Amino acid sequence: MNPLFSILSAAYIAAIYLFADSPMVSDVSPFNPFSLLHIPLYGVLTLFLVLSFSPKRKRFINPTNPINSKNTMNYSVAGIIALVVAIADEIHQAYLPNRDGSIADVFLDIVGIILCMVLFKRIKQISWFSKKIESLRRIT
Repeated sequence: MNPLFSILSAAYIAAIYLFADSPMVSDVSPFNPFSLLHIPLYGVLTLFLVLSFSPKRKRFINPTNPINSKNTMNYSVAGIIALVVAIADEIHQAYLPNRDGSIADVFLDIVGIILCMVLFKRIKQISWFSKKIESLRRIT
């Protein structure tokens, strides 16, 4: 595991809960009528979680290691953790005086989680593909 991104993930989750009832949220709400900020908020959280499960150094990757950057289980675990945080955050907001919990917000969180995982996986595939092409060019 990558300790830097693990700490960033924990701090980001703490910030989501701490700022849930802050005046900053009410200041942003006129500019966010459909709660669309949930998509990038949980996309960034998912990115931090995926990166926290990536190994610190790529030269020590073992294919049998469950914490492998090419292992799709890392994406699933990161997505599940982000989804649990999203559901827990909406339950937490239901008990705050100025906020309310919403199933629609959870669905927007899921959209952000899935978009992040798909984009991250595509970028990894493209970079892997470009490295393979470059290595083939060097051989010829």
